[in-house]
Amino acid sequence: MAYVIAEPCIDVKDGACTHVCPVDCIQTSDESRQYFIDPSRCIACRACELYCPVNAIFSTWDLPAKWRASEAVNASFFVR
Repeated sequence: MAYVIAEPCIDVKDGACTHVCPVDCIQTSDESRQYFIDPSRCIACRACELYCPVNAIFSTWDLPAKWRASEAVNASFFVR
């Protein structure tokens, strides 16, 4: 299980989650409108979820159906 950043992060990009991630798996780019979690590096520690100011981070099991596409969006950010 990994964590996913969903739509509430779009255009916010606060970054609080990046400072608490022990494996540095949360990234973005200047062009991106949100942060993304690398599912291959996420250790499911939940730290990012607790610090997200907009409640945009969910475990893949708890991801609301309306944001299910965010799982693929997060993973695709790391395929370059």
